[in-house]
Amino acid sequence: MRIILASGSPRRRELLEQIGLNFEIMVSNTEENVDAKSPGKLVEALSRQKAEAVFSMLPDKEEVLVIGADTVVAREDCVLGKPEDEKAAIVMLKNLSGRDHRVYTGVTLLYRPAGKDSAEKVQRKIFHEVTKVRFFPMTEGEIAAYVKTGDPLDKAGAYGIQGIFARYVESIEGDYNNVVGLPVGRVYQEAKEWLEK
Repeated sequence: MRIILASGSPRRRELLEQIGLNFEIMVSNTEENVDAKSPGKLVEALSRQKAEAVFSMLPDKEEVLVIGADTVVAREDCVLGKPEDEKAAIVMLKNLSGRDHRVYTGVTLLYRPAGKDSAEKVQRKIFHEVTKVRFFPMTEGEIAAYVKTGDPLDKAGAYGIQGIFARYVESIEGDYNNVVGLPVGRVYQEAKEWLEK
């Protein structure tokens, strides 16, 4: 079976490699455009959009599993995606310093069996995971020094938990991998019926 990750994220790639999947990467250039308001519904809709865009580019009749994902950080009702620039990253980190927030990753799995009538047999699983994270208080100097590394500029919430920023993480409740960008344990369990055929 062909397995495709519909994401250019190096962190998602590493997580799927970690659990032993052989896959390829295809990124759609679809515009992210959804109406969902709640963080959970938002990441599910964005993951579905990515997965369906890549799925539509594939030839018919082959057995395939497409994995789409999207991650956001939410503090109360405020959704934080990737910062536009260093200034935005500083604002986000000041907002998160010394406080709790939640990381939402939405996942869409699209599976199609092989065969000439397979178009009608596409199976979908769409879900999201939530992890609660708390940061230690950070000084303005610490925030500025971290932002200068460039690390936060391509990450939801303006931080990467798996790198140097780990020094500011006080606690995590839930799946650590979800914060990195993909709840791979749940992805595998949800896809197991297809992967183990």
